[in-house]
Amino acid sequence: MRSVTDQLDRVLSAAQPPAPVRVAISEAQGLLCAQEVVASSALPAFDQAAVDGYAVRSVDVHAATIASPVVLPVVGEVAAGSRAAHRLQPQQAVFVATGAPLPTIADAVVPRAAADSNGARISVTAPVVSGAYVRRTGEDVQPGDVAVRSGAFIGAAQVGLLAAVGMDKVLVHPRPRLSIISVGDELVDISRQPGPGQVYDVNSFALAAAARDAGAEVTRVGIAPSDARRLHELVESRLLVSEALVIAGGAGGYASDVVCEALADLGAIDTTRIAMQPGSTQGFGRLGPDRVPTFLLPANPVSALVVFEVIVRPALRTMLGRRNPYRRTVTARTLAPISSPPGRRQFLRGQLMRDDNEEYLVHILGGAGGTHFLASLAEANCLVLIDEDVTDVPIGAEVAVSFLAQRA
Repeated sequence: MRSVTDQLDRVLSAAQPPAPVRVAISEAQGLLCAQEVVASSALPAFDQAAVDGYAVRSVDVHAATIASPVVLPVVGEVAAGSRAAHRLQPQQAVFVATGAPLPTIADAVVPRAAADSNGARISVTAPVVSGAYVRRTGEDVQPGDVAVRSGAFIGAAQVGLLAAVGMDKVLVHPRPRLSIISVGDELVDISRQPGPGQVYDVNSFALAAAARDAGAEVTRVGIAPSDARRLHELVESRLLVSEALVIAGGAGGYASDVVCEALADLGAIDTTRIAMQPGSTQGFGRLGPDRVPTFLLPANPVSALVVFEVIVRPALRTMLGRRNPYRRTVTARTLAPISSPPGRRQFLRGQLMRDDNEEYLVHILGGAGGTHFLASLAEANCLVLIDEDVTDVPIGAEVAVSFLAQRA
């Protein structure tokens, strides 16, 4: 029986990111930048007003007080976006809107609220220093600065910065294309009513959602034919348009024999049992001429989702270019004792919370034997990790906890 760590090493060594692609910045959100974006111009590109107010020379108002205000004539107005040149003479003021370019020789702005005005003149009752309420040329980004680094996550701020430096497209690590297939004679689509002995195809929907959460571009193929020849044709066609493939129900039971027969001449699938619970029955290989990473998952939806979380998700995150493909983990104290089988790493569904001292506490859901309870997985916000050599965890002991998808 292979350890979880060894299985992950095998899987991640095969998880190669697709070649970077250039996309519009509006499509880059959530991806990793694959280039050093170097600014060719300054940001801001010119000295501009940070507030609505009056552009002045700071030296002209340095002596202003409430008792002895400085009165300056207002000789013009500059709107945001103005392209006309404006020159300020000593002992003058020009009204400027937020974002408007400063007139020549002006080096400060007196906020509108800080000046008394009758339209033609302003009365300034307090000095302003040079640079006050001014966005200086290049104070954010200088020409030659790296605006967005290679490997950086592109979020809203990065999209904004790319736009600010004039980039309409950017090189990114694309989302890996993942196809999900369900196998099993007992499966029916949710659009049909199950007959005796039949169940809904849960896996293709649940795994597609998990894959989207991981960042993949997902095609939910649905239920595959049980005939080996037709399944072979379906898998072969999906390998041509996928960077990864998941076959749910392809590990364990009669269906796995059909899957192995169908895949026999596409490549080798390693179906060694993994020392984990749930989900010890699983397979992995690289199929087709492009050696596409292919995962065989158990038919049980809880087991399939846990295997996806533990094994498949890190592979997809690696393919996205992530340096650390794993979920965040913390240490929490148990609220009840836990028993775990020897020789297998246990992944228990849990509800993570904090006490009044901000210490993490975890409550186990579903019980140690309820590996098929999907409702408890829906309630869980974490997986509790119990190592292979641990069989009993007393109440109040510390355990490792891995976060699941964040809820709104």
